[in-house]
Amino acid sequence: MSERTPFIVGNWKMYKTVMEAREALTLLRVAVRDVNGVDCGVAPPFPALDVCADILAGSHIALAGQNLYPEDEGAFTGEVSAPMLKAVGATHVILGHSERRHLFGEDDALIARKVKAAVDRELVPILCVGETQEQREADETVAVVTTQLSRGLAEVKGAGLPNLVVAYEPVWAIGTGLSATPGQAQHVHALIRDFLGDLLGPTNAAQIRIQYGGSVKPDNAAELFAEPDIDGALVGGASLDPDSFAAIVEAAAR
Repeated sequence: MSERTPFIVGNWKMYKTVMEAREALTLLRVAVRDVNGVDCGVAPPFPALDVCADILAGSHIALAGQNLYPEDEGAFTGEVSAPMLKAVGATHVILGHSERRHLFGEDDALIARKVKAAVDRELVPILCVGETQEQREADETVAVVTTQLSRGLAEVKGAGLPNLVVAYEPVWAIGTGLSATPGQAQHVHALIRDFLGDLLGPTNAAQIRIQYGGSVKPDNAAELFAEPDIDGALVGGASLDPDSFAAIVEAAAR
């Protein structure tokens, strides 16, 4: 039985105004306050981070940024740096999400710089990896995922990185209503852990939490979390509703 504590993070993407975020997080804090044996966090839009940090103060819910730029400061209009995230109270940051890769053209080299910036500033990176439907059908899942991991960790792999979180998000299952079966997800999670063992050492790899992301809902969460290498979830749409997200957190605690 794994000793890794499950970790559930809600990625709110570009949803919720500051007022809506305040309301949702106030409800969520109450809904999960008595749930033990699981870590959870939320990644609100940047304008809501400050308000969310205030609401989460004293709770066990972590605050995460949805992205960062690898420089500490400069003429980078529209970007947010690791020191800015730290200053507002964030402890984690999502990097390499498929939407950043496919909609905004982020490549592995840029993602590697972002991972290094996060690690240098003691933010825990949640590094997302995953294949498209076409890549899966071409039997390229292993090659795609291991390449994204190897390149994404290229600038920090000497650090051991026990605080790293990896999120396996098959692109074909994000926002589509489709979800990998528990067996399919476990197969890739086990491959990821083996690869991390080769890259960072087996002791470090055994400590790293690997989340599953891709249409995780209350009705499929428990079955996914029963797999030995699935250590929680990076939840999209279902995290926008406090009751739905709390149900997923409770499923992980069970």
